[in-house]
Amino acid sequence: MKIGTTIRAFRLQKGLSQGDIEKKTGLLRCYLSRVENGHTVPSLDTLSKIAQALDLPIAQFFADDSLGRQFNTQKLSDEELKFLTQIRRYSSNLNESDRKLLLAMVKKFAATATR
Repeated sequence: MKIGTTIRAFRLQKGLSQGDIEKKTGLLRCYLSRVENGHTVPSLDTLSKIAQALDLPIAQFFADDSLGRQFNTQKLSDEELKFLTQIRRYSSNLNESDRKLLLAMVKKFAATATR
């Protein structure tokens, strides 16, 4: 089980930086980086703090269908995940008509980029 990868996936999915988690938990950003990169295994107390900062139950880190595993199977890079997180964050404020327009624009960009 790669707990660090799962933490990173949930953090990025929620549009949070390591600095945001640092502010919410008091854990140093360099420590969070070491956890996410698999160099350090967090204690249950620390994992509980991270889960609370992410507004998740701690059990979510151990669930079979956890977000981290879903992203690993999709093979999304960190940059792709950040991009999609930003799109999700900003599009949540759009009405249905604007969402359709945005999707049409993305499709148009993608079609011209592959030529």
